[in-house]
Amino acid sequence: MEVGKGYILSAVTDEPTGRLYARFLNYLAAERGFSANTVEAYGRDVARYLGFLRGRGVGPEEAGPEDVRELLNWLGNYGLGPASLARNLSAVRTFHRFLLEEGICESDPTELEVPPRGARKLPHVLSVEEVERLLSQPDTSTPLGMRDKAMLEFMYATGVRVSELLNMRLGDLLWEVGVARVSGKGGRERLVPVGELALEALGAYLREARPKIAKLGSGDLIFLNGRGGRLSRMGFWKILRNYARSAGISKPVSPHILRHSFATHLLEGGADLRAVQEMLGHRDISTTQIYTHLDREYLREVIRTFHPRG
Repeated sequence: MEVGKGYILSAVTDEPTGRLYARFLNYLAAERGFSANTVEAYGRDVARYLGFLRGRGVGPEEAGPEDVRELLNWLGNYGLGPASLARNLSAVRTFHRFLLEEGICESDPTELEVPPRGARKLPHVLSVEEVERLLSQPDTSTPLGMRDKAMLEFMYATGVRVSELLNMRLGDLLWEVGVARVSGKGGRERLVPVGELALEALGAYLREARPKIAKLGSGDLIFLNGRGGRLSRMGFWKILRNYARSAGISKPVSPHILRHSFATHLLEGGADLRAVQEMLGHRDISTTQIYTHLDREYLREVIRTFHPRG
């Protein structure tokens, strides 16, 4: 059974708590500007927490640190790993801060709770040679091939998330300064420089291919599917998977792998961590620091390979 499914049902069917829960979801979306995926994930975690409290005979305004700790212990016993536990704690903490802002409670029981630590998985990355092979796969004699070339070049040149790529609009490209305006998580905007090769691929696609793909209702989205509509995340993933296969890449390849490769290759080339943080759109530099582990592995390999006493 899904962890806490019964607790979730009991929480959202309790009318007063259900109304409070609905207000919290609206707060996440309207006031905090969280994405739909984050609202869904936090909502699921908080619903489970509310049901857990109900099972202990405690209302959310009465919850104490021991209740939060018991929740995490309970979830850990069901097999949730450190990353999932940390997300649950973040959701519960956000909920209690909402209660404080609303004047429903006077203290935050999560205030002193520390997220559980665990070994953080390093993301897969492509080598520079593998990226070159991948980028050479699209057939640029066709409109869709030109589109695919532009998408792959742009992703690797900027490190944008796939959702950011697919939401790009014509006005987001500032050609005169070689910069793209990217709308990231929580509605935060950032300006990201775009390399010459990516700009060339984009220019060719917009001049020669997009007019052949676009239809009357296509709007100003840059990247369109073959019918002139919005290209979906799944559609992009299938495109990427097919090119990875034709390039002979045996590693698991997902849209995020180009983002990871972008960051890693910049750091390997000597880029400043703060600059990479800015381009990736990370609010906290600790999120970006995962790539320094990859960088150190690269440097160790350089020492082992080239140093006379490596």
